[in-house]
Amino acid sequence: MDAVEKLKEMIEKSSNIVFFGGAGVSTESGIPDFRSVDGLYHQQWDYPPETILSHSFFMQKPEEFYRFYRAKMLCSTAKPNMAHKKLAQLEQEGKLKAVITQNIDNLHQMAGSKRVLELHGSVYRNHCMKCGAFYGFDTVKKSEGIPRCEKCGGMIKPDVVLYEEALDSRVLSEAVSAIEKAQTLIIGGTSLSVYPAASLLDYFRGEHLVVINRDKTSRDRIADLVINEAIGEVFSKI
Repeated sequence: MDAVEKLKEMIEKSSNIVFFGGAGVSTESGIPDFRSVDGLYHQQWDYPPETILSHSFFMQKPEEFYRFYRAKMLCSTAKPNMAHKKLAQLEQEGKLKAVITQNIDNLHQMAGSKRVLELHGSVYRNHCMKCGAFYGFDTVKKSEGIPRCEKCGGMIKPDVVLYEEALDSRVLSEAVSAIEKAQTLIIGGTSLSVYPAASLLDYFRGEHLVVINRDKTSRDRIADLVINEAIGEVFSKI
């Protein structure tokens, strides 16, 4: 039995599946992984992405932050791929209980998933730092310089967890609870190098641990099934 057939069998026999995903789930939708270094960084940016996407940089150099953020983090053309669509289908069938994602692109929701736990927030939510007014994706995407609140003039901040910021405690506790209860945990499109998100997997006590990622991960040795392929391609065969 090949790996995809094994995965299909595990899914068929499972009544409580949780999916934990990272950037690799979205790259097939055309969203670049900002950690993969391309020539653009060296041509356009004076700082590495991790520095620009930090809380202190946002506060000190908001205009430079937003120049990078609009160019590299706000992709309005991306559409859900087969991984997003299949996960939404599994949820509708009652098998998938939660999607836990490190992505901030809203693609799981666009595909129809209802219970999506966004560990690192979402580019589709933004708030005024002064009065708390809510702003959507387009407000920031279409703005120039530093986006300002229409009501009070305060600076608008994305609801995205920047470096140096803590993860949302409510989302974290929900993610831990979902993983603890899962019968099958599928990890997809992540190198598991980002903490504290990756440490959530320590709470899994279920039957089947599956890793689907192009490259090796730190959990491969304890997984019941490892598939080193693009996750969208794998889910298109299920």
